[in-house]
Amino acid sequence: MANDSISMLNDVLQKDNGSLLQSWVESQVSSPTFRPDRESPQDLSENSRRFLSLLRDAVKTGDADIMGPSWLGVRQMLDGLSVARAQQGFSPSETASFLFSLKQPLLIRLQNIVGSGVDGLARLWPTMVVLDRLGLYTTEVFQRGREQVIIRQQQELMELSTPVVTLWDGVLALPLIGTLDSARTQVVMESLLQRIVDSGASIAIIDITGVPTVDTVTAQHLLKTVAAARLMGADCIISGIRPQIAQTIVHLGVDLGTVVTKATLADAFAMALKRLDLSVQKKHGAPRRREDGAADTRPSDDRREA
Repeated sequence: MANDSISMLNDVLQKDNGSLLQSWVESQVSSPTFRPDRESPQDLSENSRRFLSLLRDAVKTGDADIMGPSWLGVRQMLDGLSVARAQQGFSPSETASFLFSLKQPLLIRLQNIVGSGVDGLARLWPTMVVLDRLGLYTTEVFQRGREQVIIRQQQELMELSTPVVTLWDGVLALPLIGTLDSARTQVVMESLLQRIVDSGASIAIIDITGVPTVDTVTAQHLLKTVAAARLMGADCIISGIRPQIAQTIVHLGVDLGTVVTKATLADAFAMALKRLDLSVQKKHGAPRRREDGAADTRPSDDRREA
């Protein structure tokens, strides 16, 4: 019965392809799932025409197994279509409707051959199963494509959330915000080491003010980053050690070894300048800021007259 159904499908695709294509495209354009903002009617018509051509080549062999070699062209076309729609923001149902919307115009033409009785519908069942399998295959490929998009977006967010900035010649800063897991640690380490190589910096400040909690795993990630930076010739200072984090580290028994820690980024920066034999001093006679925001032109305290 399956071969008989595939044979009838082949007859329709060979003899009534133009009319079937027109009815199918019209059905898709009038469907609520059609997205003219993301796919033009011309592109939809071209994709539909291409699919029917590949489907016609596949059913010529009489093989109803969509995973067989004769269906390779159909699968490749659906792979490209599904991944592209996943990247364009289509939903799974909008993507699957490309296949499922073919059922009605195709069923009408097949019924003209076998009739509308029970026996006729039974003969058409294998063809409907093929279309259902193609629709499910499209959904599976779409899901994989969507997962790839999500993974890529997560990687891009991790890269954006780990900026390495230059505070001074020879001093880098890496402000961390959010949870520090293994995947993000790898991105952090690669970004920091690359900047050390590019800039020739000798000191790197890792600021964890924006890290909500520090557990044993997080501390180990920090130590690995510090060790890698040292191998590249740069010393690290960890800033942003709040009282709660300090207590947690002591409670967990994490040994930071010789790693220098500071409470604030400003303290760490001051130490970095000291190590480089640099200092920042206030210019004598520099205007001060009053509480109302206006400049205070009076002399500074060390030069103000009694």
